[in-house]
Amino acid sequence: MREMGFMEKLLDGVRVEWLPLGEIGELVRGNGLPKTDFTENGVPAIHYGQIYTYYGNETVQTLSFVSSETAKKLKKVNKGDVVITNTSENLEDVGKALLYLGEAQAVTGGHATIFKPDPKILGKYFVYCTQHSFFFDAKRKLAKGTKVIDVSATDMAKIKFPIPCPDNSKKSLEIQAEIVRILDAMTAHTAELTAELTARKKQYDYYRDKLLSFEEGEVEWKELGDVADYSKTRISFEYIDKSNYVGVDNLLQNRQGKTESNYVPASGNLLEYRKDDILIGNIRPYLKKIWYSDRIGGTNGDVLVIRLKDEKLNARYLYQILADDKFFEYNMQHAKGAKMPRGSKDKILKYLIPIPLLVEQARIVAILDKFDALTSSLTEGLPREIELRQKQYAYYRDKLLSFPAAQAA
Repeated sequence: MREMGFMEKLLDGVRVEWLPLGEIGELVRGNGLPKTDFTENGVPAIHYGQIYTYYGNETVQTLSFVSSETAKKLKKVNKGDVVITNTSENLEDVGKALLYLGEAQAVTGGHATIFKPDPKILGKYFVYCTQHSFFFDAKRKLAKGTKVIDVSATDMAKIKFPIPCPDNSKKSLEIQAEIVRILDAMTAHTAELTAELTARKKQYDYYRDKLLSFEEGEVEWKELGDVADYSKTRISFEYIDKSNYVGVDNLLQNRQGKTESNYVPASGNLLEYRKDDILIGNIRPYLKKIWYSDRIGGTNGDVLVIRLKDEKLNARYLYQILADDKFFEYNMQHAKGAKMPRGSKDKILKYLIPIPLLVEQARIVAILDKFDALTSSLTEGLPREIELRQKQYAYYRDKLLSFPAAQAA
């Protein structure tokens, strides 16, 4: 990458000093701000939960607002400040940072800390540093709690960050700015791909709804049990490996197919699935776990194996019907259990399937399969491109921010 050669020259012979966060800026712990305080407009407000569910690395506008009266009680966020999460249910989201660039003063609440950078460090450079492994390792050592994990502002202040060329402020900021420029370009391209993927998914949902909606009397309708059965065949564990064993754990959510299994049975006979069978995770149906089989393999009782028996039905068309939100909503309506709802096998077989002519089924499949490849495939299409860009970003981010460990005293 051309930029890396430039960076190597820029960093050549440069001393790097690792300084505690508390020495390169002011840390202000937030207070209050339950979601019930939100208003339709008013003073911009940043809620800690939105930092890891809604925002990216920076924002000019806030998602939420509070009244001016409520804002008086909350800590203030000015342009150039960074809001950091202190609390989450997972360590990954603790310490997630958001640079605020809005002109209007904002506020934030509890479970968040405001970092007000000194002139020696750029706010955006600091945000990128919080995504590096050195920061993750440091916060892991300081984290408290199990179900809810917290790193306090006091502990956060102890984490050291690399400041290149600390004796020459102008050169230091130039180096930081160049690192930010390179990483900004990468994240911008990923953001464009993600926005395109979102638009394509909306388009896909529109066409799926149109193509799979039929007027009464327009087509024949049959219960699933009239056109397909559950697999009753068995397969020995000897023919099973991580590539063809399917459990609910390696079926992916939201119609994303499956991944390789971390577990492989070492004895006994398993429920067999074959090529063109449809596998559905039957625990927590709302997760929409479904896969169209392209091989022979084995599974367990938590996965339903649906096998076509009607020659008037295209197997791939049946998959598209069962991958539709309407099927999963139906399945949840008849599921039993509160914490771990399980679909009713009897009710599933009574789900009504619209059956147009085979030529129309083939047309519908051709259209929806193209959208599937573009919006859902992990081996092609936009998801694959985004994954590759994210890996490239992580690689160069780590290269750009991996200053000599010897300097981290």
